[in-house]
Order: sequence, then C-alpha cells, then structure tokens
Amino acid sequence: MRAGIFSKEYPPEIYGGAGVHVAELTRFMRKLIDVSVHCAGAPRHEKDVFAHGVDPELDNANPALQTLSMGLRMANAASDIDVAHSHTWYTGLAGHLAGRLYDIPHVVTAHSLEPHRPWKREQLGGGYAVSSWSEKNAMEYADALIAVSAGMKTSILEAYPRIEPDKVHVVLNGIDTELWTPREPKYLEQIGVDKQRPIVAFVGRITRQKGVRHLLKAAAHFDDDVQLVLCAGAPDTPEIAAETAQLVEDLQKSRDGVYWVQEMLSRETIQEVYSGADVFICPSIYEPLGIVNLEAMACGTAVVASNVGGIPEVVVDGETGILVNYDESDPVGFEADLARAVNELAHDRSRAHAFGVAGRRRATGDFSWATIAAQTVDIYRSLI
Repeated sequence: MRAGIFSKEYPPEIYGGAGVHVAELTRFMRKLIDVSVHCAGAPRHEKDVFAHGVDPELDNANPALQTLSMGLRMANAASDIDVAHSHTWYTGLAGHLAGRLYDIPHVVTAHSLEPHRPWKREQLGGGYAVSSWSEKNAMEYADALIAVSAGMKTSILEAYPRIEPDKVHVVLNGIDTELWTPREPKYLEQIGVDKQRPIVAFVGRITRQKGVRHLLKAAAHFDDDVQLVLCAGAPDTPEIAAETAQLVEDLQKSRDGVYWVQEMLSRETIQEVYSGADVFICPSIYEPLGIVNLEAMACGTAVVASNVGGIPEVVVDGETGILVNYDESDPVGFEADLARAVNELAHDRSRAHAFGVAGRRRATGDFSWATIAAQTVDIYRSLI
C-alpha cells in the first residue's frame, strides 16, 4: 500500500498543530507502509516528499484561490498512490480530486472546522466562503473521516449533518515522549526570567482561536510576583498583530516580568520553556485537541487550559492541570477565572509538580504515535 499525504505544512515549514501531526504521523506510518507527501512551500530534499507552489498567474489573488491552485497541482502529481489522505481545508480539494481521478479512497483528518472559525473572515475576506466550500466538499464526499478527539467527532456531525456517523473515526493526536522530554531551562535565564519567582508560559500562534487576547487581559490580574513568558508569533492579520502588540505594551507598563518572544523557536528551546515554567497556559476558545498541552505535559509541566473542544480529553482536571470554563458571552469572567487558576497553581509548587509528573505519565502512556499510525493504517486497509 502507498498512501499519499496532502498537507500545507511539512518540516521544516511548520507553524501549527496540524503540521506537527502530519510530520509525526508520516514518520511512524513509514515503518508500516509506503508514504508520499504532497505539501506547500520550498522544495524539500527528502525522498517521496513533493512541494507544490501556487500558479504564478494567481500571485496577487485571494489566498483561498491560491490554495485551490496548489491543490490542483498536488492532485495532478499524486497518480501513484492507493489512498489519498488530506489534512485541513488547505488540501481538501487535492485529496478529493485525487480520489476521483485515480478511483482511490479519500480520507480526511479534521484538525479544525471552518464553520467554527468565523474570525477567519478577517484573514481571508470573501475567501472564507471559498475555504468553507472546499472543506464541506471534501468532508461530505470523503470515504472516511478522522477526528482528532471525540469532541471533534461531535463537532463534525453537528457542522455537517449529511455525514454518516460510522464514517467518522476518532484517532487522537499524539506525542513522542522520547523527543519531548524535560530539559534544563537555560533559555529562560538567557532572556532574563527569574527562576525564583513563579513562571507561566504560553506557546502558540497569534490568532483568535488561541485566545491570546484573553490571556493578556487575564495576566493583568496575575499576582505581582508571577512572570509571563509569551512565545507568540505568526499573527493571522496585521490588525491582530497590532492589537496584540498594544496589549503586551500595556501589560509591560503595568507590571514587570512579562517576556514576549516573537521569533520561531527550535523544538529544544520550546522544551526548555515548558520545562522551566511552573504552569503552562492554554486559553484557546476553540481547540479540537491541543497538541501544545501534550507537549507541556510531556515536559512535566502542569497545565491551566480552557475547557473547550478536545482539551478535556488531554488535560485531566485536578490531576494533570486545571480546566477553566469558557463562555463566549462572558469574556471578562473567563479571564478572571484564568487568572485565579494560574495564581492558585503558581503558588502551590508541590501541587504543580505533582500535576506535571502525572501529565508526563499520561502523555507517555496514552498518546503514542506508533499506536495512532497503526490505527490510521487500519482505516486505510478497511477502505481498499
């Protein structure tokens, strides 16, 4: 069997959880079957990995149209596969067309859903309607769908009621706990963080989904000695970039111990950030699973996270962290509850340590990529 993976992201060009998922899934599936990857960006110097660009005629077009042109190129190039597997709306058209062109099954992994991300209109304008159509088409015509959490399966069936429930398989995201492991937090010392004071860390993109705005407003209510290390870059739009910069500036004027890291950090450095923090915070307002929480847990760090999507399938409230309920109608209450949970845990280092130990144990025992790869291949085999 030869599977074709279609993904916008693939190493070294990764900026989100879907890219991490594709990289790790591919690495472990290659121990079981042949896998080719069709991705975006610069040429890759790796066997069976093919990068595809945008039609030059569309250089100034809406990003959604550029993405569809890339999908056409991917589908045209993938004539040697037995199953097409697309990830996110960016490659849904590529997988759908490959399935039709070559009479092979098409599998879709849903990492997020366009109907649940209306803020993307800021990013895509009218292209949001195009991305929504592309996702709907791919998912409703797919031979099988993979949800990265049970919560995500429920969301898929609510957003697309035409899909038969039996077509949707739950295969969780994973973590390689041999790669993700506690490290000496030298980086935090380099940027001036005081190891004697409580440390809260965030790692993620600057997008509405990740709740960065809520975090920065909550941080104004952190106890005076609590420090915040904000590893946040790649803003979706200039507007959200400017908004975030203003919020950080206001926060830094009101308190010390706020460190904003905007550049992309290496995996090893991110591990140092997780490992050095007393608390990792994930204030997402929408999160199908949340690989960042697994990464933090694998590094032995307690988590404070919003109780949305698939997060409660990863973070066990009162065992590996604290879950905070999110109510869209009460953002101020959400921010206050985030601050309260952070203050509670940051000043109880023995409890935070116990949560971190339990989190590392859970990440190791329940989220193996080898198991996830095998489950994915089993879905392929059921279709061929």
